[in-house]
Amino acid sequence: MSDTEKKTEKEEKMTLDDAARVRVLSPGMMVLKRFLQNRLAIVGIVIIVCMFLFAFLGGVLVPYSQSEVFYTTEVMLKDYAGTTVIDQYQFVNAPDKELPKDIYSKTIMAATKKDYAFESRSGGYYGISPVGDEVYIVYSLTPENGLFWKQQEFKDAADAGKNIFEKDGELYLFNAFTERPDFYKAEEIAVGSMRSFTAYSSDTRLSYEFCREALIAGANNAGSFKADGTEYQLNAGDSGELIYINGEEYAFVSPMNFNPVVSGTYLSPAYKMTALEAIEAGEESFTYPDNDGTEVTYILQNKNGQYLIRRNQETKVIDKYASPSKEHIFGTDGNGMDLLTRLMYGGRISLLIGFVVIAIEVTIGTILGGIAGFFGGWIDNLLMRLVDVVYCIPSMPLYLILGSIMDWYQAPATARIYLLCVVMAVIGWVGIARIVRGQILSLREQEFMIAAEATGISVRRRIFKHLIPNVVPQLIVYASMGLGEVILAEATLSYLGLGIKYPAASWGSIINAVNDSYVMTNYLFVWVPAGFFILLTVLAFNFIGDGLRDAFDPRMKR
Repeated sequence: MSDTEKKTEKEEKMTLDDAARVRVLSPGMMVLKRFLQNRLAIVGIVIIVCMFLFAFLGGVLVPYSQSEVFYTTEVMLKDYAGTTVIDQYQFVNAPDKELPKDIYSKTIMAATKKDYAFESRSGGYYGISPVGDEVYIVYSLTPENGLFWKQQEFKDAADAGKNIFEKDGELYLFNAFTERPDFYKAEEIAVGSMRSFTAYSSDTRLSYEFCREALIAGANNAGSFKADGTEYQLNAGDSGELIYINGEEYAFVSPMNFNPVVSGTYLSPAYKMTALEAIEAGEESFTYPDNDGTEVTYILQNKNGQYLIRRNQETKVIDKYASPSKEHIFGTDGNGMDLLTRLMYGGRISLLIGFVVIAIEVTIGTILGGIAGFFGGWIDNLLMRLVDVVYCIPSMPLYLILGSIMDWYQAPATARIYLLCVVMAVIGWVGIARIVRGQILSLREQEFMIAAEATGISVRRRIFKHLIPNVVPQLIVYASMGLGEVILAEATLSYLGLGIKYPAASWGSIINAVNDSYVMTNYLFVWVPAGFFILLTVLAFNFIGDGLRDAFDPRMKR
């Protein structure tokens, strides 16, 4: 074969068919080729894909929900009980008897003035009869007009220092130790004292007769008393009186009231006696065995005569700011929620807000910018003045006002997300509108548009089929770079408390933890990952935007 024939055959092999020529010369393929040659753009694509997988796929696989709170147990010094010196009369009612509401104040006044009969504000007469030191029997009274002051029973009672006597099987009470006091027929209804009763068994119910006789015996320093047909022994001490039955502890009478902090906690008489002995000795703590026999130390704190008893207890608390571990890879936040889970769910919101806002901005900006650029004239002036008005709206005060309104109406987290998207889009579309208007003003005077108008193509088709597609490359570049700006704006608003609210999460709301300087310096794992994800995402969108800008530029030589 001659050299000429070889050269001809080589040229035929190098000649491209129509399909190959289209593939090589296609503008889309040229843009894609130039984009793929940009390594930073590829890095940006990889980062964004990883972020989407992390946010959407990771949120499905993780076993926790974004608002699940985790707890742990800690040994803490907590309030266990409180005790106060009894300074008001405690009453034990007789069976089926009721006392007036003002009996407490009336009893103190009657005991102080030694005027033992009084009229209640709710109606009716009542009286008290002392039977010992700060122990009184309470009676319901009916006034009598008889000459009882002449009766021997009255004189005997007065001589004995008692203001009550019995005559003909009836009880009579007189109000004062005078020559001619007022007399009342009396019916016993209660016993009052500055003592409290505690049974040694939580199942024991102390009867009225038992309390009455125990108080009388204690007030008169008696060693025993009889009640309900049973003989009881009484051992009086500085901390109270112990009552025995057949040598076994039965009840405890104390001059102080004990109230457990946790309802249902039973404070035994022995415990109360130990606490009272420590209080009287001026000690700051005492020990007492727990139910399992373990000695427990109790701390006494005196607050103006009221004693607070505290002890170390295992307490279930929120697992706040837990360090990274096997259960919580990124640790927990200030609400005890898993940070990895919240980063995943927060990524969904941050990424979706970015794409939704950009989609709305591009739609509004393209339509209004395209109409303004194509028609010009008064339509262009009108729409551009609208753009100027929107430009003049201060965004931050608007966000503050809307945030306050949503807080006032307690808008749910989902509603806040939607409203935030709408507000950010309504404010941000003006830049796209100006870009589209400028491009269309340049394109509408070119030959292909003149030809389209000459062929009678409709206005709508000329705008959306011939002009807008020529603006798409610039829109893509603007949108890719704007995504990062929107994510930063959302993060800023959430950081300021104007965006996504608890329990929903976004990367910005997670970074809100750095409002506390202590958390910022001591718990880096709480906010650094969210800040790092925002940095990576915004940087990736900028890489993609730069790559698209270079790829769509026909002057680029790659």
